[in-house]
Amino acid sequence: MQLNITRPICFFDLETTGINVAKDRIVEISILKVFPDGKEEEHTYLINPTVPIPPQTTAVHGISDADVVNAPTFKEKAQEIYDLVKDSDLAGYNSNRFDIPLLAEELLRCDIDFDMKNRNAVDVQNIFHKMEQRTLVAAYKFYCDKDLTNAHSAAADTKATYEVLKAQLDRYDSLENNMKSLAEFSTRKKIADFAGFIGFDKDDKEIFTFGKHKGKRVEDVLDKEPGYFGWLQNADFPLFTKKVLTAIKLRKLNTKLF
Repeated sequence: MQLNITRPICFFDLETTGINVAKDRIVEISILKVFPDGKEEEHTYLINPTVPIPPQTTAVHGISDADVVNAPTFKEKAQEIYDLVKDSDLAGYNSNRFDIPLLAEELLRCDIDFDMKNRNAVDVQNIFHKMEQRTLVAAYKFYCDKDLTNAHSAAADTKATYEVLKAQLDRYDSLENNMKSLAEFSTRKKIADFAGFIGFDKDDKEIFTFGKHKGKRVEDVLDKEPGYFGWLQNADFPLFTKKVLTAIKLRKLNTKLF
């Protein structure tokens, strides 16, 4: 089944130095941009992360320090990558929890303001897990009857994810073929930041999802304990989480002023 889209959607996959969204860096990014008229564009970039790639990570995706020594840094490619995705919905495999948050961090480090307002994020893994409970390799075999022989290559994983989503739409009549519905279905829970440190309560107010203030409204905590905001800003949290906290603090301040 072909995707029913009204604007481009970018399927993408990252290979990285590790799995810490706040600290780790991209070493490869592959983007498959699909347009409403069916046209497809593929872009794959090898990136010098400017930090060593741990051997245990190289063992997973096969990219070593020697492979990226002459590659451009993310900063050198950031604007080009942003221009590719800025007009598009996004899709990936485990992308809501990892790829989108880490891409956002890399762009924010380059002073490119990235967010997901007015766009959809379709996480094919979440659809798969809700329907079948499997991994990408198993999903590719299950839905497409193909072996993903080059798993953990960004380009191979990106193409496989695109094929799996189309096959999911063919298999499940209950899945609506539009990006808003797929985004809602593939979202585990509503969060204010990419990393999930800030969620929402039943009244749609931001709450902390961790630590001593877990479950408490962010505005109330920042109002009663001003020093907590400073601690959060100086601690090892993702840049986008800090950006969201700053926006909440400024919103509260503006409310008091007016």
